[in-house]
Amino acid sequence: MQTHQIDSSYAVPPPKNLGNIRDNMTILGSMNKILVANRGEIPIRIFRTAHELSMQTVAIFSHEDRLSMHRLKADEAYVIGEKGEFSPVQAYLQIDEIIKIAKEHNVSMIHPGYGFLSENSEFADKVEKNGIAWVGPPASVIDSVGDKVSARILASKCNVPTVPGTPGPIENVEDAQDFVNKHGYPVIIKAAFGGGGRGMRVVREGDDIADAFQRATSEAKAAFGNGTCFIERFLDKPKHIEVQLLADSYGNVVHLFERDCSVQRRHQKVVEIAPAKTLPIEVRDAILTDAVKLAKTANYRNAGTAEFLVDEQNRHYFIEINPRIQVEHTISEEITGVDIVAAQIQIAAGASLAQLGLLQDKITTRGFAIQCRITTEDPAKGFQPDTGRIEVYRSAGGNGVRLDGGNGFVGAVISPHYDSMLVKCSCSGSTYEIARRKMLRSLIEFRIRGVKTNIPFLIALLTNEVFVKGDCWTTFIDDTPSLFEMVHSNNRAQKLLNYLADLAVNGSSIAGQIGAPKLNTDVIIPVLHNEDGSVVDVTQPSSTGWMNIINKEGPEAFAKAVRRYDGCLIMDTTWRDAHQSLLATRVRTADILAIAQTTSHALENAYSLECWGGATFDVAMRFLHEDPWVRLREMKKKCPNIPFQMLLRGANGLGYASLPDNAIDHFVLHAKNNGVDIFRVFDALNDIEQLTVGANAVKKAGGVLEATVCYSGDMLEPGKKYNLEYYLAFVDEIVKRGTHVLGIKDMAGTLKPSAATLLIKSIRNRYPDLPIHVHTHDSAGTGVASMIACAEAGADAIDVATNSMSGMTSQPSMYAFLASVEGNINTGINLRHARELDAYWAQMRLLYSCFEADLKGPDPEVYVHEIPGGQLTNLLFQAQQVGLGAQWAETKKAYREANLLLGDIVKVTPTSKVVGDLAQFMVSNKLTADDVRRLASSLDFPDSVLDFFEGLMGQPYGGFPEPLRTDVLRGKRRKLTVRPGLELEPFDLRIIKNDLVARFGKNISECDIASYNMFPRVYEDFKKMQDTYGDLSVIPTRYFLAPPKYEEEVHITIEKGKTLILKMLAIGDLTEKGTREVYYELNGEMRKVPVLDKKAAVETVTRPKADVHNPNEVGAPMAGVVVEVKVHKGSDVKKGDAVAVLSAMKMEMVISATADGDITDVSVNQGDAVDAGDLLVKIGKIGAKEE
Repeated sequence: MQTHQIDSSYAVPPPKNLGNIRDNMTILGSMNKILVANRGEIPIRIFRTAHELSMQTVAIFSHEDRLSMHRLKADEAYVIGEKGEFSPVQAYLQIDEIIKIAKEHNVSMIHPGYGFLSENSEFADKVEKNGIAWVGPPASVIDSVGDKVSARILASKCNVPTVPGTPGPIENVEDAQDFVNKHGYPVIIKAAFGGGGRGMRVVREGDDIADAFQRATSEAKAAFGNGTCFIERFLDKPKHIEVQLLADSYGNVVHLFERDCSVQRRHQKVVEIAPAKTLPIEVRDAILTDAVKLAKTANYRNAGTAEFLVDEQNRHYFIEINPRIQVEHTISEEITGVDIVAAQIQIAAGASLAQLGLLQDKITTRGFAIQCRITTEDPAKGFQPDTGRIEVYRSAGGNGVRLDGGNGFVGAVISPHYDSMLVKCSCSGSTYEIARRKMLRSLIEFRIRGVKTNIPFLIALLTNEVFVKGDCWTTFIDDTPSLFEMVHSNNRAQKLLNYLADLAVNGSSIAGQIGAPKLNTDVIIPVLHNEDGSVVDVTQPSSTGWMNIINKEGPEAFAKAVRRYDGCLIMDTTWRDAHQSLLATRVRTADILAIAQTTSHALENAYSLECWGGATFDVAMRFLHEDPWVRLREMKKKCPNIPFQMLLRGANGLGYASLPDNAIDHFVLHAKNNGVDIFRVFDALNDIEQLTVGANAVKKAGGVLEATVCYSGDMLEPGKKYNLEYYLAFVDEIVKRGTHVLGIKDMAGTLKPSAATLLIKSIRNRYPDLPIHVHTHDSAGTGVASMIACAEAGADAIDVATNSMSGMTSQPSMYAFLASVEGNINTGINLRHARELDAYWAQMRLLYSCFEADLKGPDPEVYVHEIPGGQLTNLLFQAQQVGLGAQWAETKKAYREANLLLGDIVKVTPTSKVVGDLAQFMVSNKLTADDVRRLASSLDFPDSVLDFFEGLMGQPYGGFPEPLRTDVLRGKRRKLTVRPGLELEPFDLRIIKNDLVARFGKNISECDIASYNMFPRVYEDFKKMQDTYGDLSVIPTRYFLAPPKYEEEVHITIEKGKTLILKMLAIGDLTEKGTREVYYELNGEMRKVPVLDKKAAVETVTRPKADVHNPNEVGAPMAGVVVEVKVHKGSDVKKGDAVAVLSAMKMEMVISATADGDITDVSVNQGDAVDAGDLLVKIGKIGAKEE
């Protein structure tokens, strides 16, 4: 229903420009210029209608609002006062200033909007006395209905029911107590002036009524300038129903039906519905009748709202009349078709309701409408207002969607000075359910970035079953904590841009990366061909493979089938150990998944794929910022036919130290449930008690147990303590544990062909039915020969890697092995498919070239130093990081000496790390083996060395070397003689989960708990990284490692059917704050991302060196980062007390005081990078701190 009364016969001359279109169409004569004394969305709403009425519009604004949208939407805009003259809010309360602006610019009408001065009778009176039309009720009416006490008097005159309450204001707390004594609890103390939930306090039995009265009155005075309050009976779970009224100057009043405003938070409306869905017809009619009666009795004029409460017995009580337009007037307009603002303006100009066509019998409703107030508030923090710059603003739209917004645009700065409402979204439909679904769709359609909004809360609200039924009450939000279990927008695009921008400004933060990838083109997925040349269909995974037996018959049947197989199977290590050995374990999940389905066909007869556990687990989180469990599940989906194998470090799980047994059980169970089939379980010292923990966990979980003996050195070397008898005795212990398969783990690649033949034949003769699987590294270049020897001697499976990922510290070449045994030993692998598959990994080698260890060829010295293949690459990298790269030959020599110092131990993670740490420590400090023995009681050894000697890694074969163990521990640590796990309390998994939920949100799974148990700090950092940058696994690898070229179009698929298209356009200059803005085009829209330039903030720090001849100066034993400073200037220390903790890559060491005394100087702080020999602290004589 239109309220604009325009004569259609009026001849409109053609406009000369846009500016005079309205001039030629005015319908209000001389009253054609309106000023809106407000800000935000309501002026814009009023301006739009005014423009439709061919009026000129005037905005006012505070200095702080000078960039606000309402200023730009008006024909004219004027600032209130000089800069700093008024506070941001006070500016809009300056009655005289506003009237002055209106008169200076020939304003004929002033509309107050809502809030600010909209209910101020003094303002209304002064406007009219200055000859300006007031768009609202006259001052006398505002006074008669504008406070709740006057409203109660009015209701009494009209015989309209009100909630029992005081007849007038209460003067003190004694009056309040008298009312409670008469009417009982609960009661509500309300401000007589104003609204919006301020100056209201509910008091229940047992509450402090004096405190409530004091707080209500003080709050009312602060908000409205008047602390007058009254008290009334509080209704539990009432509905808040309000009636939209329009009245002209001739005594005519109509209603535009009712709105249900029950959904409130602290008496502030959140969502409104028109008409009320569950109100009985007779109650509705009674309310509408009473509303009109009240307005007529009050001689009301213009728009207003009569507000009522409806209790659970459907009894209604009048509250008050709001003498202004309401925020939620939009939904009354939607269901009636009446432009309320147009009616307001024309009534102020003298029109009657009849002239506007607003007769009660002509006003009807159609369907339902819902309004949501979208605010810049964070519901998770008690609706705390958020401020900042809007980076992205995409709004909803479409049929039945209406938006009334203010500062909702990209670049808008949301200040803390004003109301937090950003936009009102009103949706209408023929039924309540249609309107609700439309609103839900609209809320989801919004994209607002840069500030928090209440949209997640609104979505939770609209999907709550009570709201779906339309049965809400005024305290519904407070009574329903489940509403705060919100589904938040992931903000994926912006988070990815943040990562890419940081990469562009600061370079890659991934440890070990040198330069950019050499592959700068898209990766090509190879095609497999059948023998006849036809293409193998790989659109679905292969259904042929050894998983069929595991799935149908179980681990025992699988082991028997493997043993019966006529030939030797292969395990491909490309997905784990191969890239660990050659590329620092940096291959990402996406690049494995890209070839996984093709692999399921090419290697369908493989014994297994080694693809998980070991270093891949923590590296995925630590450096690749990926969830290893997601990797496991996704790999299994694409390659379900080949068994997956993981490496499990016995009682250590995946870590470097023992964990409680229940943590191992928990981890293994979920590894099995998520896709691991074969568990290669070993202990770094071949400690059978340690190994048994992992073995038992696998059997309980229902996995295939491959208990493993670690092979160390050359067993044929005369005098070697790890000889054939040793290995056979250890295999006997493994067999007693009920293993399904025997694993032999040759970590360093020192298993020579002749030794392989002897070892495998000896085991086969003793255990003819036991499947044997052999793992090796090709460090010495003899790997293929050794694996052939194993296969010929009776091994059932051996390890290889695809050609491009094989050799040196990796596994032997798959193709070389297959070609060598072709015609003699059946592997079931198609040579052509293996070769075609390798074309993919040749590209991967280029893509990950920035992680190459730069090894030139085999290292036969491995027979001397015995460095495991996986460690050799990492050790070289670590040596370079701590400044020992030029001393690599010395490091390898020191590794052998360190091993002998430790008692010639089995070397595999974590014991290999102990040897490596000790070797680097020796080279860095120029120590020989004799020096270590002689100075052991005064040296600060790396933590891993101390852990080993304490016994935290188990008991080495032959025992610990003495007196070195005693000297190293110096009485500071105990000497364990039993399995470490026996002294550990079981993890309380429930408490751990609750803690993780509290810190990282409710979506914590059992897999998250398992990750945390293995690597707590790594997991925490990973979750923080996820929160900052989102799911980085979706970024193509070459852009994950290096930024794209300017203007290069990059496609990032964030989920099926949803792709981001972006270009990097420019990087801005350095700001005073040390940041740069990186400019992107994202899906055609400009985005800019501020990034701290870490390089610009770097200062070159030259640190003093410690005097090695002065025992009172403590220096850094090697290059690293100060993890913790344990003393401060003035601290008393004894010789041997910890003064700092230093970290170099994965090695940590406690630095001890070299003398008794007081700390006179601390030269470093936590986080400082130091070089070997840098001064850490100075120690003075006792009492020096007082000098």
